[in-house]
Amino acid sequence: MTLEDGLLLSAVAFVATHFLLSHPLRASLVSAIGERAFQGFYSLVALITFGLMMYFYNATGREPPKWVPGDAIWLVASLLMWFASILLSGSLFRNPALPGAAAPKGAPTGIFRITRHPAMWAFAIWAIVHAAVMATPKAFVLDATILIVALGGAIGQDIKKRKLMGDSWRQWTSQTAFVPFARGLASPGSIATVGGTIFFFLATWLHPIPAGFWRWIG
Repeated sequence: MTLEDGLLLSAVAFVATHFLLSHPLRASLVSAIGERAFQGFYSLVALITFGLMMYFYNATGREPPKWVPGDAIWLVASLLMWFASILLSGSLFRNPALPGAAAPKGAPTGIFRITRHPAMWAFAIWAIVHAAVMATPKAFVLDATILIVALGGAIGQDIKKRKLMGDSWRQWTSQTAFVPFARGLASPGSIATVGGTIFFFLATWLHPIPAGFWRWIG
C-alpha cells in the first residue's frame, strides 16, 4: 500500500465512522454503553482515524501544486478565513446545534442570524481555502474530507435536532439560514467579531508559512 492509498483509506474511514456513529449506530450504542461512554468511544475513533489521515498526509511529503496561488487568491482566501474565524468564535456561545444543548427560544441573535451552523461552515470554508492555496493532490483529499464531514454533519444536525426538539427547532430554522447570508445580510455581533479577529490574526501569525494579512504586513 502506498502512502497515497493510506491517506485515501484513512480519509474514507474518518468520514464513514463519523456518519455511522453520529446517526444509524448512535442510538443502539448509547443504549448499550451509556451516553458518556459513547462520547468517549466516538472521540477515540475520530481521533484515531483523523490521526491516521494526518500521518499519511505528512508522510506523503512535498507534491507539485496544480497551480501557484497569486496575491489575488491569497487576498480572497485571507478574507474568507477571517470570516470563518468569526463564525467559529460565535459558535461557542448559545449554540443550539451542540450536543445536549437546550431547545432554542426566541429569534436568532448574533452569528446565528447569518447561519445556524457557524462552526460547520467555518470548517467548510477552511477546507475550500486550504485547497485553493495548497492545490496539491494530498490537500484535495484532506480538504474534501473536511468539507464532506462539515456540510454533511450540518445536514445531519438539522435532521437530528428536528426529531429531538420538534416545533422549537422548526421555528428556529424558519428564522435562520443554512447557507450563510441566504436570508440577507446580518451582523455577527461584537463578541464574535472581536474574538474571531483576534483568533484569525493569532492563528495566521503562528502558521508555518506566511498566511493571512501577514503576507503583506509581516
